[in-house]
Amino acid sequence: MYGLTWVTLLNNRMAGEWRKIMSKVAVVFWSQTGNTEALANAVADGAKSAGAEVSVLGFGDINSSNIDSYDAIAFGCPAMGAEQLEETEVDPVFTEIESSLSGKKIALFGSYGWGSGEWMEEWENRAKTAGANLAGASVICNEAPDDDALANAKKLGETLAA
Repeated sequence: MYGLTWVTLLNNRMAGEWRKIMSKVAVVFWSQTGNTEALANAVADGAKSAGAEVSVLGFGDINSSNIDSYDAIAFGCPAMGAEQLEETEVDPVFTEIESSLSGKKIALFGSYGWGSGEWMEEWENRAKTAGANLAGASVICNEAPDDDALANAKKLGETLAA
């Protein structure tokens, strides 16, 4: 009996550690030119390399009813218009899930073609106001991501999964 109890406790401990290592991470993005998609893939690669189970999704695949299925979420969107989130898919979904972000570990990333990255500062402020915990510095790049931007995105994914 004692041997069986010891094995059960050991298996339960190992299962708990496995669940801790295998966090569920969603990488949710919208991309018009492929630049933000390249960053999303790097974030996903980083999270996978850190041992996470990763789902790469579009904004139409996430909502307030399934957001709790993920331990952490990375959101990606390029700057649009006058440095703002994309208005037909991204902003409506982010607005709908904003109240579900309290205490959630998230990361933000995206690309821009002009300006200075104001859209990301505003997005970070919205997330913080909603109570989200930013996993690390947001990753932004001007136009197509270079090797440094991709490395930073991968590192962001690793940090998100930790």
